[in-house]
Amino acid sequence: MAGGVLGRSDVAGAAHLELVSGVVQLRPEEAMVEAMLRGWRAQQGARGLREETVAAREQLVRRFLAWLNEYPWDWTAAHVDEWTVAMMSERHFAPSTIRGYQTDLRLFTEYLTDARYGWVLACEREFGRGRHPVSVFHEWNTITHLNDYEGRPEARPLTRQELQRFFDYADDQVDRAVRAKRKGALAAYRDATLFKVIYAWGLRRTEASKLDLADWGLSAYGFRGPGRYG
Repeated sequence: MAGGVLGRSDVAGAAHLELVSGVVQLRPEEAMVEAMLRGWRAQQGARGLREETVAAREQLVRRFLAWLNEYPWDWTAAHVDEWTVAMMSERHFAPSTIRGYQTDLRLFTEYLTDARYGWVLACEREFGRGRHPVSVFHEWNTITHLNDYEGRPEARPLTRQELQRFFDYADDQVDRAVRAKRKGALAAYRDATLFKVIYAWGLRRTEASKLDLADWGLSAYGFRGPGRYG
């Protein structure tokens, strides 16, 4: 692989910091890709991104590489179109999921094409003039955010009106049990209260199931809610 100084910038993720100088690689294409991924990890780490985020993005790029069976300097907008169609028609991913993938992959290509990191020059020196990464994700082949909620319709958040009707129904079950003078009034009251607590303090299911008397009390400002939400 070509050695020497491939760029003047010493920013984290720069090509000349990741490429091995004076070494002839048996598989130069694979070596270049690995250097690019190391550089992107370094660039993201320098920005303070969490390791989980960096790792997830790297795995996505590797899956994209495997699916296309093309190197980043040979990617085209047509490849993006083919991949997007496959994710929608074959994998049946939600639009929000695909858009998230497109955003992360776009960040990778923007990193490779940013002149500060020197990957365009490195690729041309190694693979020939004109063979270098280009921007292949743009507004014409990526999914835009058009709706407030893009998940499954049956899993969407309740509107304020629907939420109020739900709380009213829970309260009605308490009144019905009391009027009927039958067992279950206390359980209905417990459930109605728990629903409101979960909503008011944003509790997860596990957090709600582990509530105890010690999580409740009075403070100088009045009633104190459960745990860290109080």
